[in-house]
Amino acid sequence: MTAIGLIFTGVAVLLHAYIFVMESLRWTAASTRRTFGMSAAEAESTKEMAFNQGFYNLFLAVVAAVGMGFTAFGDKGIGLALVLAGAGSMVAAGVVLLASSPSKARPALIQLIPPLIGCLALAIARL
Repeated sequence: MTAIGLIFTGVAVLLHAYIFVMESLRWTAASTRRTFGMSAAEAESTKEMAFNQGFYNLFLAVVAAVGMGFTAFGDKGIGLALVLAGAGSMVAAGVVLLASSPSKARPALIQLIPPLIGCLALAIARL
């Protein structure tokens, strides 16, 4: 179960690192605007908010990645705590997106399913 948990947590880490790139580095790029369904004017007017939000995603990814490292090579208790803090927050953010914007169910599920599986598998492995 530990390997499955690390794989799914790793997918979540990579996904949230990619979201960081889109939100903080490429927010006004045409490809990012298409992904988020925004006009150039909307992207321009929200770029400061997106820059900040992107860093939230990066920080969650870093916490989860450090937890993965501890789980794989160090103290599994510390590792699980960090994975649950980082990836668990990813799950919570996905649930908030789903609840607040049901029309965004697909991106919400993409955001929350990999870290949810990772958290559950690592928690089960610790039992």
